[in-house]
Amino acid sequence: MKGGSGGGGGVAPAKRRWRGLAIAVLFLVVLSMLVPLGFLLGLHSGFHSAGHIPLQRPSPSGDRSSHIDNLVRKLGPTLPKDVLKGFVNEAKNETSSINATPRTEQKKGIRIPPQVVMQPFTSKNISRINGKAKMKSDVDESEGFCDLKYGSYCIWREENREEMQDSMVKKLKDQLFVARAYFPSIAKIPAQSKLSGELKQNIQEVERVLSESTTDADLPPEIQKKSRRMEAVIARAKSVSLDCNNVDKKLRQIFDLTEDEANFHMKQSAFLYQLAVQTMPKSLHCLSMRLTVEYFRDHLFDKELSEKYSDPTLQHYVIFSNNVIASSVVINSTVVHARDTVNQVFHVLTDLQNYYAMKHWFLRNTFRDAVVQVLNIEDSDSYGKATLSHLTLPVEFRVSFPSNDSAPAIHNRTQYVSIFSHSHYLLPEIFKNLEKVVVLDDDVVVQQDLSALWSLNMGGKVTGAIEICSVKMDQLQSYLGEHSFQKHSCSWMSGLNVIDLARWRDLDISETYWKLVKEVSMKEGSALLATLLSFQDQIYALDRVWVLSGLGHDYGLDIEGIKKAAVLHYNGNMKPWLDLGIPKYKEYWKKFLNHEDQYLSECNVNR
Repeated sequence: MKGGSGGGGGVAPAKRRWRGLAIAVLFLVVLSMLVPLGFLLGLHSGFHSAGHIPLQRPSPSGDRSSHIDNLVRKLGPTLPKDVLKGFVNEAKNETSSINATPRTEQKKGIRIPPQVVMQPFTSKNISRINGKAKMKSDVDESEGFCDLKYGSYCIWREENREEMQDSMVKKLKDQLFVARAYFPSIAKIPAQSKLSGELKQNIQEVERVLSESTTDADLPPEIQKKSRRMEAVIARAKSVSLDCNNVDKKLRQIFDLTEDEANFHMKQSAFLYQLAVQTMPKSLHCLSMRLTVEYFRDHLFDKELSEKYSDPTLQHYVIFSNNVIASSVVINSTVVHARDTVNQVFHVLTDLQNYYAMKHWFLRNTFRDAVVQVLNIEDSDSYGKATLSHLTLPVEFRVSFPSNDSAPAIHNRTQYVSIFSHSHYLLPEIFKNLEKVVVLDDDVVVQQDLSALWSLNMGGKVTGAIEICSVKMDQLQSYLGEHSFQKHSCSWMSGLNVIDLARWRDLDISETYWKLVKEVSMKEGSALLATLLSFQDQIYALDRVWVLSGLGHDYGLDIEGIKKAAVLHYNGNMKPWLDLGIPKYKEYWKKFLNHEDQYLSECNVNR
């Protein structure tokens, strides 16, 4: 009995040891499962790694709100508040639904890149385009975010944003470009004969549409369907396994052809631009012909006021022009702003071709109390030696030079310098009885009274002109050659000039000019050189407020400056009577036209 009891007492401690070992092993197994599970469920929030933003357990409403607030504060310096507003509000609204979800779902963390907050899907984020739901990026469209990320560029972009013109035409051209690139490769695959036929048919349809339409307004109503069909066919072509080298080769061929075509059109547009600048518009030619015919039909208006034409006590304005409308605008704008028009006399010097049209126009139109005399500068019987074989208008020289030494050529500054023509040097002979005249170019508009110019003391100088200090004499060295000029002296231009004819005759400026023309006749810019040399040290600088130049080439002139200027000078290629004229400057010129005139309407000059 003792032996048996002794054997049973030895077994019991062994069982207890085995049971304790089993419990320990089971505990370790459970612990080994819980530790990774805890990490997976986000319980390692105290040991988060760089690049992840931990989300704490959002079970209580207050805890989730405070967590979101902390998140906003952390990201505050990076993102504007209005970007996170939607996320915070959405989080608050979903608190109740989150509390009702299983506990395991509440524990899940979200991997988020640094400084980025995921936004919930709401109706504000989704738009429907062509029946398909698409996401909007509120962050990218946020002005605050854009300003913060890109700075003042975003402000400039919003202020200068322009809607794309003819977007559908451009889209069709892009589709046609891609379809042409894929078609040769698709056509070589016998199994894709059906797709090849559809691709060819769509290419032909789009080519036919683009041959008849250059703007969206010209496109047929069913163009949207054709565009979608083309897009679907291109998508199918892209899904076919092709030799990429063939597609690449075709794309390069099309690109080269397109580049050659673009170069051709650039040269053609440059030629047409020069042609449009140098030729008279059809409407103005029509007006000149109609007026010439009417002049010979009706002489009732033909009357002369010769006593005023040569009276030196009156205010005499001289205009060189072969453009009826341009000279009319100059006279009308001058008269409208004059305090007293009784003393105003206008002399329009033109050529034989436009002489009768000019004469009839100014005889049938009155300009308050001012009188207008039309002279044919080619009439040798009336003026003898003071005539030319043809009328020459003020000459304009286009001068381009860099804004600084390191600036590229694309940033060159451009100025148009207009100077006296050969015709100007006949003034002392044509107006022998006059001592002072004001010469106006036919591309100016007068906005203030000019009577103050007649009391101007020029200190013995021959002519008063506006100096252009942005163009120095040394910058004209290519035209001036080796002749001596003060390098840093300003150049001057025509447009508005006060001329002392008595002083001109005393110094014999005309004779000096003709001698210089003969000496430098073989040089480029001989007229510019001869004029600058003839009037060297004889220019009286007028105040800059008298004339604002550049309305024929400079798009960036200040509107307030335009309104304050006494005279607007449309020097440059884009004259206000041309279709090429700068639209925002045309209104200052057009308002001095008589839009109810019969001839202007019949010749379509009013448009």
